[in-house]
Amino acid sequence: MSDTSVRLRPVGETDRSLMERLWLLFRHDMSEFGGSLPEPDGTFRSDRLDNALRGGPDWAAYALTLGEQPAGLAFVRNLTGATRILNSFFVVRGARRAGVGMRAVRLLVAEHPGRWEIAFQDSNPAAVRFWRRVAAELAGDAWSEERRPVPDRPEVPPDAWISFDVPPAER
Repeated sequence: MSDTSVRLRPVGETDRSLMERLWLLFRHDMSEFGGSLPEPDGTFRSDRLDNALRGGPDWAAYALTLGEQPAGLAFVRNLTGATRILNSFFVVRGARRAGVGMRAVRLLVAEHPGRWEIAFQDSNPAAVRFWRRVAAELAGDAWSEERRPVPDRPEVPPDAWISFDVPPAER
């Protein structure tokens, strides 16, 4: 591959086909940590995908690309609130461990500066390492981590949440 630049491309309903495929890969990867199984038709719950693609003032959905190739997805919610929430973030396996995720997160937080919260599961050691490294690189020592119960899912372990601030870039 000659073009290795990471980009965030805003997406919406017209990109549904691509995003559904990336969502299926993401949910398949995550099923290892939550024990979720596909629906009878082979898909996974897609309410977050639907919300992100519908957009509105509180959501932003992005396809991550490496050159011109799709390499993942990112959904941000609560854009009109005080704290941005990274609702979903995924990098395809073929693009992992090459700095793609970190470059994508840097682009994402630069696009939406301010207070951020990112949830992950302690049972996913790669995510634990990645998100702690992201927080340290973006916020130095000025980040926090806490455990919060998963709403309406008392049977699953709490999620880990990392919080940090990203000031607007000087232009």
